[in-house]
Amino acid sequence: MGKKENGIKKIKKPWPTKEAMAQVYEMKLWGGGKSDFYSGDGSHHPEIVNPYIEVIISFLTSFKSPIVVCDLGCGDFNVGKELVKHTKKYVAVDIVPDLIAHNKEKFKEENLEFHCLDIAVDDLPSGDCALLRQVLQHLSNAEVQSILRKLTTFKYVIITEHLPAEDFIPNKEIISGQGIRLKKQSGLNVLAPPFNFKVKEEKQLSSIALNDGKGVIVTNLYSIF
Repeated sequence: MGKKENGIKKIKKPWPTKEAMAQVYEMKLWGGGKSDFYSGDGSHHPEIVNPYIEVIISFLTSFKSPIVVCDLGCGDFNVGKELVKHTKKYVAVDIVPDLIAHNKEKFKEENLEFHCLDIAVDDLPSGDCALLRQVLQHLSNAEVQSILRKLTTFKYVIITEHLPAEDFIPNKEIISGQGIRLKKQSGLNVLAPPFNFKVKEEKQLSSIALNDGKGVIVTNLYSIF
């Protein structure tokens, strides 16, 4: 049976993702030096972070009234902290308990709340827009499918993925962890099989070619039926 935390149902997870992600931070597998928690260059390198923040702020400020945003996989919150003031409420979620505890202490805003959840297993918070920034790329196809089923409750879903620069076969299977499909010359496309995510509209917000030649970071906005 699941238990509830702050009204959100939590269920025992069938995947090893939580342990894998906790190890990333404990062993500093994504770098960070003396930082207690560091979510990798994808959350800190200006080449990647600045264009993302710019397009997301542009989207959020396009509404007459601020909307509720759920950041699913918020990491060390180096990016999310720049977006909070442009929302009605910002709900930041991650799977690592110590990371969420750290974020709660470090980042405090009236319209900001943090939850420790496994988004593939637990109920998601409600909101207008879900952000998944370089999150799904680390997960198995079964976990991705589980998450996509829940995203239909949002009006908008913004997904950022690290993809090969050249043509590729999408959605090759991986075991959840610190790695991504790029090592298999693959990347995630939620509209392609086996996911076939149904959306009303798809719009690319940004595409950033990495200077090291290791692919592109693509951010897509999906309007849900």
